[in-house]
Amino acid sequence: MDAKQNTDTLTFLISDSARVLRAAFERRILEAGLEVTPAEARTLLNVEILNGARQLDIAARMGIEPMTVCAFLDKLQALDLIERQPDLTDRRAKQVVLTPKSHDLIKRIRHELEQLIAQATDGLEESDVAVFMRVLETVHDNLAAAP
Repeated sequence: MDAKQNTDTLTFLISDSARVLRAAFERRILEAGLEVTPAEARTLLNVEILNGARQLDIAARMGIEPMTVCAFLDKLQALDLIERQPDLTDRRAKQVVLTPKSHDLIKRIRHELEQLIAQATDGLEESDVAVFMRVLETVHDNLAAAP
């Protein structure tokens, strides 16, 4: 295989795998009958990971516009899954935190994610999955560090 074909194949595999993974996640969340949309589920998981972050930071991590995140947060707040609390270091800003009600839903979302990853890695040895994770982390870090 020549270098151009190898590059094209690798680029396609990475981008198409991300597309297929996202579509499968969305389908699983919808089929699970959770009270949130797939985008709201992603937002909720990011709120959990960033714990007390501002809307701007959540949007940056998700790779979407802050106003889009604002709409998701509004819905999650209406469902009493998150709260916006004053930021003690900047009174103009709010920190987004989970409510106790969110914990059960997050467990259900994580269960769907675990099932999805089990499906995606079916037939792979644990050692192969570990190598795959290291390779993806390296690719991610290399691209994230690029100017």
